[in-house]
Amino acid sequence: MSIITVNGKTLQTTHQTLQLVVNELGLSVGRYAVEVDGELIPKSELGLMRVVDGMTIEVVQAVGGG
Repeated sequence: MSIITVNGKTLQTTHQTLQLVVNELGLSVGRYAVEVDGELIPKSELGLMRVVDGMTIEVVQAVGGG
């Protein structure tokens, strides 16, 4: 189990990859960007990136409007 921070909230997870964490939290809907420890991660790498204890994840959703 890893303890991580997602969008300012500390969470415990048993997920192995970043994509699984983002999916479980419902943050992978629509257009979004993921940053880990201050570095932007391409969506193509989310399924390959391993969750590490103590990592800080920020997920930003794009919102349209007019």
